[in-house]
Amino acid sequence: MCDHRRVWRRLGVLDWIRIGLLALGVLFVATGLLPLREAAESMDDIGPLLVFLVGIIVLAELTKEAQVFDVIAARMAVLGRGNYAALFLLCTAFASFVTIFLNLDTTAVLLTPVMLALAPKARIAPLPLAMTTIWLANTASLLLPVSNLTNLLGMQKIGLNAQEFAARMWAPQLASIAVTMVFLWVFYWRRGQRRDLRYTPPLLEPVGDRVLFGVSSAACVLFIVALLLKVEVGVAAPAAALVVVAAYAVRDRRRLTWSLIPWQLLIFVTGLFLVVPTLSRYGLADLMSRLLGDGQDPYRTAAVGGALANTINNLPAYKAVEQVIPSGAQGQLLALLIGTNVATVITPWASLATLLWFESCRRHDVPVPMRRFLATGAGLAVVGLLVTVWALVLTS
Repeated sequence: MCDHRRVWRRLGVLDWIRIGLLALGVLFVATGLLPLREAAESMDDIGPLLVFLVGIIVLAELTKEAQVFDVIAARMAVLGRGNYAALFLLCTAFASFVTIFLNLDTTAVLLTPVMLALAPKARIAPLPLAMTTIWLANTASLLLPVSNLTNLLGMQKIGLNAQEFAARMWAPQLASIAVTMVFLWVFYWRRGQRRDLRYTPPLLEPVGDRVLFGVSSAACVLFIVALLLKVEVGVAAPAAALVVVAAYAVRDRRRLTWSLIPWQLLIFVTGLFLVVPTLSRYGLADLMSRLLGDGQDPYRTAAVGGALANTINNLPAYKAVEQVIPSGAQGQLLALLIGTNVATVITPWASLATLLWFESCRRHDVPVPMRRFLATGAGLAVVGLLVTVWALVLTS
């Protein structure tokens, strides 16, 4: 009984919100507000998504435990040789790579503490590193379906496979990363913001378990190769995760705990797929249709998606707007993804990644100036959205 009480006390505000969302969705089904048939269809839609989510989070968590991210971050700082411009380019490339191939939540939740732990070792101000991870966690999540849950939510209606999706989104992705880099340098990385001329390259520390390090690194490469070979993400992610789990079962079984399962995200996504269809049946769809208008304007669609995401969170925002866009309007659906991915850098609740990032900063005693966060995020959202949609239109 005491263990149960301890678990309940450990739940935070975000956990209760997720539980409440799921309970509300179940209530809608139980009362008939959402017909059982539609609820079952929603659950069928998210089955592969939930499998992917578990696989990618377990893979990322155990890869972090194997010190793969720590080693890469430390070697980047050494490679930069004390030059902030070189370190900036390396950090933005690393954060973008992790976001694109291992999902934005991996960047926000697992890469952030690694970068913050690097800061005191190299005597680097932590805020520029932290802002790099969270901004690129959102703005670098356009290229692949696995980069963001919103992409995975939209794949069936968009009607593209992973390679076709990347072929449409490579130019918008480059544009959004470029704009993000400009904002990061001007507002957080240039000397006037960081004050120091150079940083101190850290000493490289030995890896705790070279076998786990090697297996985890190989599993990440295996996952990326599987994506390039057009393997379904619902198969590639758990397969790569199982490789790492097997290695830990042999080398360090105590690390394999139930806490690896991202139950918070699972219940949030499940509740979302019950609540949003219900609200759409009772007026939300009409409101979204009025906001979008009749012209399928990609700029207007992206703006509506971005504004709604910063108001209620990007996952419910995407689902709410997607339901009123025709299946054939591929360009409009991609513009919506730009709005719900790139523009979610203003409010702390605009994406799950940002919420989790704030928690990580708090645990590491890194203060985030809220006015500066909101103001610079608003500038990035507006400019990033315009430039990224322009790149989409230009290459259509």
